[in-house]
Amino acid sequence: MNPMKNIRIEKVTLNIGAGKSQDKLEKGVKLLSTISHATPVKTVTQKRIAQWGLRPGLPIGCKVTLRGEEANKLLVVLLGAKDQKLSSRQFDNEGNVAFGIHEYIDIPGSKYDPAIGVMGLQVCITLERPGFSIRKRRLRSARVPANHRIKRQEAIDFMKENFKVLISEEQ
Repeated sequence: MNPMKNIRIEKVTLNIGAGKSQDKLEKGVKLLSTISHATPVKTVTQKRIAQWGLRPGLPIGCKVTLRGEEANKLLVVLLGAKDQKLSSRQFDNEGNVAFGIHEYIDIPGSKYDPAIGVMGLQVCITLERPGFSIRKRRLRSARVPANHRIKRQEAIDFMKENFKVLISEEQ
């Protein structure tokens, strides 16, 4: 097989949306730092939505991004919270995978923390191939050709092969 066709994990992003509640946001930051052993960043609004009471610069969530070996180790644990099962609907056409964990106590090895309470999070997995850096480089950046992009079925096969994930075909 062509080594440029090998799929790998670019990053794993953990995300918690808190809305306007600053108390829930602080609990989310604490939860993400506990799970990932990394420092989360707060996400802020870009638009003003008067009906929801949002204004630009208001923190409404937090996220943490992991790459490399740390991402692989954490992903194995997070998939354990879903019992190694994902739906085919959780894969997009660009080769990304996203799933939610309803309660962090479902994650193997995590204990309930009364200071955090009951809270869930989103997990987004971004896959890439060698050569995808052409879209990120500063000089002469280019699009990834269609035949080199990761298709949905290739992402499903990658997750089955490397993480022993069972895929259910839901509509």
